[in-house]
Amino acid sequence: MRTLVLAAAVAAAGFVSMAQAEPLTVGVSWSNFQEERWKTDEAAIKAALEAAGATYVSADAQSSSAKQLSDIESLIAQGVDALIILAQDASAIGPAVQAAADEGIPVVAYDRLIEDPRAFYLTFDNVEVGRMQARAIFEKVPEGRYVMIKGSPTDPNADFLRGGQQEVLQAAIDAGKITIVGEAYTDGWLPANAQRNMEQILTATNNGVDAVVASNDGTAGGVVAALAAQGMVVPVSGQDGDHAALNRIALGTQTVSVWKDARELGRAAGEIAVALAKGTAMEAIPGRVEFRTPGGNVMNSVFLAPVPITRDNLSVVVDAGWISKEALCQGVPAGGPAPCN
Repeated sequence: MRTLVLAAAVAAAGFVSMAQAEPLTVGVSWSNFQEERWKTDEAAIKAALEAAGATYVSADAQSSSAKQLSDIESLIAQGVDALIILAQDASAIGPAVQAAADEGIPVVAYDRLIEDPRAFYLTFDNVEVGRMQARAIFEKVPEGRYVMIKGSPTDPNADFLRGGQQEVLQAAIDAGKITIVGEAYTDGWLPANAQRNMEQILTATNNGVDAVVASNDGTAGGVVAALAAQGMVVPVSGQDGDHAALNRIALGTQTVSVWKDARELGRAAGEIAVALAKGTAMEAIPGRVEFRTPGGNVMNSVFLAPVPITRDNLSVVVDAGWISKEALCQGVPAGGPAPCN
């Protein structure tokens, strides 16, 4: 009998060890996986999870906040140990965070703020991104007529960026040197919507535009298309380091893309998600700071540093392996910027 009891105890202990050794599963909810940069983010997240012995599962909300809630319910039902959420609509994502909290599943708010202290907020310094965008354009156009093409109205980042842009431009606006002749949010950050907004502003101003502060590379692409249709080239900003945008910088149709190395962001997200799933306290995450949100919440956060890329430092992204010289320099005539010359 004693032998049987010992055998049972050993078997039970073995079962517990096996259960504890079960690999973690991290679920990622993408707001819209169609943008170029999210594929880079995903590859970095997958690599970080693989290195930690964790499994990756995901869902694409396809720009639908309702579908995103359903997606997250499904990921929870699959038994994920942590969630990384790129929120489509920050004001609509609350029930998903609550559902995760009810199941004891930690949440990483990825690149976009979720106003809930139960989520860990990971992003780049978006106010500084806005400053960098405006500085680069202001350097080219210290006086003139500006257009502000903002991000999605459902994404808090759009207003963080706009706030940083205004900080840089405010003194010149107050002095009457800069006039904002058009301003528009871009639903879903979609380039087609940015292009339509820019076309309407060009019509309303009779093409009276000297510079455009566009809040990401997708919207910048829409702006450049609208300008090109009118035979116009003016300084235009962006962010993300999209390959098409970097090529536009080499060609001279875009002025700056604030590069947020998505490989670093994705790696950090995977590592933080695994740490939280294993029981690490938010306060113990390396690099963690407290961030007071516009809604007055104090969130545990990590902010990564962005880098503005212009014609003067295009070699940075090539040297970093972010883009090949061939892709960067496609269509660039002789005498272009380094490394295309």
